[in-house]
Amino acid sequence: MKRIWIYDTTLRDGKQAENVNLSLTDMLAIAKRLDQFGVDYLECGWPAANPKDRSFFEEIKKVELHHAQIAAFGSTRHAKNKVQEDPNIEALLKADTPVVTIFGKSWDLHVREVFHISLEENLKLVYESIDYLKRHNKQVFFDAEHFFDGYRSNPEYALKVLETAEKAGADAIILADTNGGMLPSMIREIMSVVTKEVKTHIGIHAHNDSDCAVANSLEAVLAGAVQVQGTFNGVGERCGNANLVSIIPNLVLKLGYDCGAITLERLKQLTEVSHYIYEIANLSPDNKQPYTGHSAFAHKGGVHVNAVEKNPKTYEHIDPEMVGNRRRILISEQSGKSNILEKAHELGLEIKDAFIQPLLHKVKEMENMGYEFEGADASFELLVKRITGNFVERFDIISFRVSSFVKTNDYSYVEATVKLRVGEMEELTVGEGDGPVNALDIALKKGLSVFYPVIKAVKLTDYKVRILNPKAGTAAVTRVLVSFQYNGYEWQTVGVSSNIIEASWQALVDSMHYILMKVEK
Repeated sequence: MKRIWIYDTTLRDGKQAENVNLSLTDMLAIAKRLDQFGVDYLECGWPAANPKDRSFFEEIKKVELHHAQIAAFGSTRHAKNKVQEDPNIEALLKADTPVVTIFGKSWDLHVREVFHISLEENLKLVYESIDYLKRHNKQVFFDAEHFFDGYRSNPEYALKVLETAEKAGADAIILADTNGGMLPSMIREIMSVVTKEVKTHIGIHAHNDSDCAVANSLEAVLAGAVQVQGTFNGVGERCGNANLVSIIPNLVLKLGYDCGAITLERLKQLTEVSHYIYEIANLSPDNKQPYTGHSAFAHKGGVHVNAVEKNPKTYEHIDPEMVGNRRRILISEQSGKSNILEKAHELGLEIKDAFIQPLLHKVKEMENMGYEFEGADASFELLVKRITGNFVERFDIISFRVSSFVKTNDYSYVEATVKLRVGEMEELTVGEGDGPVNALDIALKKGLSVFYPVIKAVKLTDYKVRILNPKAGTAAVTRVLVSFQYNGYEWQTVGVSSNIIEASWQALVDSMHYILMKVEK
């Protein structure tokens, strides 16, 4: 079984993505999690260019890593400097990492128009930089920047750059599609030449500007590359880097390659690791991301659900549990009997035959009004309980009111009043919030917590508003989806009304009913 080394550059190339800003603490947390997952190499910054990266290399020495090797990143020496006096090379050595990755120009356009030096002088930069680092006992990976564009422009020179790196002692030569514009057929054609000319281990570093980074990386492996560079969740400059979240399971599950410590058992952590990095980077997960996305194994059409119920292979290319994900059955106006039954089974609910058609009719009726249960499992579960007669009313709302907007010199707030009943007892509470929904949320939880202390630990984590018929202007119907969390458990409920406060109130009240149904047995 062919061994493929996984090289992660989330903490270097990934940080160049728009809206990605990682603190030193964030970087250390991601490094530790990727090490636990089994990544072979972690490229963690450019010590000559960034003080934070220099600090990282100091701090990571204090961390016990079990598998991953840390790589520092930099360039070949500057043309005006001697290699032993070059600040960039010196910073790479001071980083004190076992692996150093340096990039050099392999496209004659860059040599002439960016470096403004001769092609021969560029070869000297490559050779001397690698040779010097090797003489300091470093494992050196040479990143042939813009290699594929360089090869298409001047194949003889691009190959000469690789030959120079090989002679200097590079441990691996990484071919970079830096502009991200290559297609798989181009990668295949050029790789077939490179593998005949170069005996050193070959790697691939692809960007995603043509939406082919994953395909290009796999094509390179099939053509002989043994190292794959990329980032988790595909973060990176412009359109991002090759997404390791897709590449790794494709290599292991589809192509049967050995990815070292990333065994079939470790691969079950993939979804958790992907979402962990989204969370640390403060990014919203891509629901449609292959393998790990929330929608990756979601089924909506009745025909699909009916088939999946009989045999999941009919509409799933792998068992979702192999990558730590799960199958989801969506409930919508397109739903059939199979959707309802399978969704109920997923939620641990039993529905007698007599209730199936009434429930299906009610779902279609409510979705026609604007409700959506695809992202609101809690609302669907409450609906099932109510229709089947298994819902226990733990409180009644007598009235609610958003009463006033108060503004002082340095503070403004909204007051909301909620009157509710639990058994024979009534409670009237007032909440102050930044807006009407915030005030209602505070007042509702304050009143309920008198009877159910568990409510004090319930937190609103997300609030989404969707205008369903925008042409109606201020009379438009509004759908509100709210997310709450309690002790790490999260759920969503939905409300619909032409009044945004009423829609929000429906969702808020249902969320409280839901968590009490779960914890107040």
